[in-house]
Formats: sequence, structure tokens, C-alpha cells
Amino acid sequence: MLEYGSDTEGDEQETPLLQRSQEDKVQRAPACCSSRYCLALLSSLGFFVVYSLRVNLSVAMVDMLNTTHQSSTNHSFSVCPAHASPTRPKHNHTARVYDWDSETQGWILGSFFYGYILTQIPGGYLAGRLGPKWLMGFGILGTAVFTLLTPVAADLGAGYLIALRVLEGVGEGVTFPAMYTMWAAWAPPLERSRLLTISYIGAQLGTVIALPLSGEICFYLDWTYVFYVFGAIGVVWFVFWAFLVFDTPNTHPRISEREKNYITASLKNELSTSQGVIPWKAIVTSRPLWAIVVAHFSYNWTFYTLLTLLPTYMNDILGFSIQQNGILSALPYMGCAVFAVLSGQLADYLRETLLYRTVVVRKSFTLVGMIGPALFLVAVGYTGCNYTLAVTFLTLSSALGGVSASGFNINHLDIAPSYAGILLGITNTFATIPGMVGPVIARALTKHNTIEEWQAVFYIAAAINLLGASVYTVFGRGTVQPWAVHSSNSHGD
Repeated sequence: MLEYGSDTEGDEQETPLLQRSQEDKVQRAPACCSSRYCLALLSSLGFFVVYSLRVNLSVAMVDMLNTTHQSSTNHSFSVCPAHASPTRPKHNHTARVYDWDSETQGWILGSFFYGYILTQIPGGYLAGRLGPKWLMGFGILGTAVFTLLTPVAADLGAGYLIALRVLEGVGEGVTFPAMYTMWAAWAPPLERSRLLTISYIGAQLGTVIALPLSGEICFYLDWTYVFYVFGAIGVVWFVFWAFLVFDTPNTHPRISEREKNYITASLKNELSTSQGVIPWKAIVTSRPLWAIVVAHFSYNWTFYTLLTLLPTYMNDILGFSIQQNGILSALPYMGCAVFAVLSGQLADYLRETLLYRTVVVRKSFTLVGMIGPALFLVAVGYTGCNYTLAVTFLTLSSALGGVSASGFNINHLDIAPSYAGILLGITNTFATIPGMVGPVIARALTKHNTIEEWQAVFYIAAAINLLGASVYTVFGRGTVQPWAVHSSNSHGD
């Protein structure tokens, strides 16, 4: 079949040289003060907001629950002895608390993803039709406004809070497909790993900063201010995005002619020559795409399990207080952010300077970024009450996961840059399922909060990670697929 026959390992050897010949025809534009790196920075701030709004509930939930039947320490019933912390008085703890059982907590934490999954594929399609700038901008703005309403919804009842979180998910669901669509027009092939890791580092930084900051806000004020602060940040970001970002280099009024020529010339042989026609049949039957789907689903199972339940684990098992909880829960994502940026630099160096085939780089980084986290996550379950070892293994697990940012995570742009937003929408639709069911299953398995129950949660996540890495290694590819260049062809179906 044409679709797969042109995607052999031998063909991949030509890819770096092909890309190099395209880009050397024009003068390479410097990175400093460039429009494309400005876009990377602003989009990074956007994803900072996205993940801040997504994870703040994980920490706030610890303080939203009625624990009057327990000791006022709020962690005396943890499996491990309470970890000592400086005694500082809490101030203005007047916010309401709620009698939500473990199952209800799981549904509240997972409800975001029920909305998130709805707008993945539509987000990729609409970004191509309406333009990614405003789609992403209004998606984040809407989520910020809903976040500001969270305390009101919680007072009305768990059902209202679940509905609000679903709406937040709808708003955020368009962000990644929209940004992939924008990068298809902005990222030169040999700068993709660098630009995209800078862009998506904001997601990790949002987690890193939101978790400890949410803990401090809960400690000194009360949990309602968590949503007021981060919601306001989202509104401010939208103002900058509206005035400084443009859909393509050709529509940017302040881009230099040199940079515009560099970007457009480097992409001209990768983008589809047929406008308005989407080769849906070739897309949904593409084995390289389904390899990304499986890898994305598998990676997100571990990622979302930790994202939503790590503060609970820190509190219920390790006995950390609310302010310690946020700081320690952020450490794994700090490691992930650092490794993601470093892997992006290394991946582009291997492809551009050492001429490694794209497929080799993507598969190698995916293996490290999925097998490593699986091993350390299993190890966490056997650390017992060794606080230092538990936090170290959790940090290493998440940090190594950052390497996959230069693996399967940006492979959409390698195999079909013209339809990257749509492809991301498809893969992220499946990759959202773990966020929907992962917290529910994990909380169902940890009703008694024993170490053995949490070991089962970690084993499941690790096994799924290994499965995803294996499938991607076999079926992943690194070249532009024929149907992504000439959609008028038969696409090899």
C-alpha cells in the first residue's frame, strides 16, 4: 500500500537531507526576538494557564472536605506517621466544606475530562477552518471564567460542580488541537522539537507552580481563593494573546521578511497542496497515527492518575499537610519540565547535526519517556513510609516522562503537518479517556487507602505504559505520509 510502502526505515534516511535542502535555500532567521519564539513563549504562558486551571482542584479538594470527625491536623488518619511541619496558624478559614465520599471525589476530579473529550476532534477541525488564534484564546478565556464560578457551583452541590468542570473541559479541549494547527504554519521542521517543547513546557510549569501555590493559598486564606486567583490570571493572559498573536507568518504585521521567508520556504514541501479537502479515510486507517493514539493513551493514564490523585496520596498515605502537599506534589512536574526542554534541544541536535533519522529519535525518546516512568512508579509502591524515597521515585517517574515530549507527542507534525490539529484532536480524544476513568478507578481501588491498594493503581499504570511504548516502537513512523501532501491521491487505501 502506498501509505505504508513509502514509510519504510530506508526512506527515513533521506528525511534530514530533504529538510536540510529545503531550509538552506533561504537564510535561516535568528531565534532571538523572533516572532516564532515569541509565539512559543505566549503559547507556553497559555498552557501554563490551562494546567493551572486544571490541577488547582486537586489540591483544593483536600481542604474542601469535611474532616471534623478527624483530628484538626487534617492528616492524622494517614497510613504513615504525620510528617512534621512548622506550626503556623491558619487564617480566615471560613469557606464551606463538604461531605463528599470517595466515589463522589473521583467523579468530581474526573468530570473535567468528560467535557475535554468532546472538543478534541472538533477543535482540530475548527482551528483549520476558523483559525487557531481565537479558538485557543476564547477556549482558555471561557475556562477562566468558569473557574471563577467554582466556589458558587460547589455551594450549590456536587452535581453543579461536576457540570461546571465539564464546561471547563469543553473550553480547554480545543487548546492543544488549535496550537498544533498553528505550529503547522509556524514551526520549521528542524526546529519543531525546540519550539514545541518550549510551548508545552507551560503545561508542566503550570502544574509546578499551581500545586504549591494552591496549597499556600488554602493554608493562609481558604480554598475559594485558589479559583479566584488562577481564574484572574487566565483573563489577563487572554488580553496579551489577543493583541500579540497571529494565525500565520503571512498575517503577522510585525514579523521580519527574513523570518517569514525562512518559515514559509521550509514548510512549502510539507504542507498539503489541496485546500479544504480532508482525507478522513486515509487518516483513520493510518497505522502511524494509531501508534501515536496508543502511546498517547498509555502515557496519559499515568500522567492523569498522578495529576489528579498525587495530592490525595501525599495526604492519605504519606501524611503531608496541605502546604507541604502542594510543594511536594509539584516536584515531579518540575522534573518533567526540565527533562522536556532538554530532550527538545537534544532531539533537534540529533536530527539536524548528527543526521539521525526522525523515526529513530522519536522512538528512542518515547521508550525512555514511557518505560522509565513505569519502572519508578512501581517502585513507589514499595517505599513504604520512606518519605524521601517515595518523593524521589515519583519525581524521577514524572521527570523521565518529559522525554516523551520529543517522542510520540509531536510526531503528528512529522507525519502530517497539514492536518496536525486534526490528528492531535483524534489522539487526544483517546488520550482523554484515562482522565475520565483513571481517577474513578483509582479511587474505587483505594477505598481503604492502604499501601497495597495504591500498589495496584501503580501496577496498572505501569503496565499500560509498557504496552503503549511497545506498540509505538513497532508501528511509529517519522516521514510525512503521502495522503498528508497530496490529498487528491488515492491515499493508498
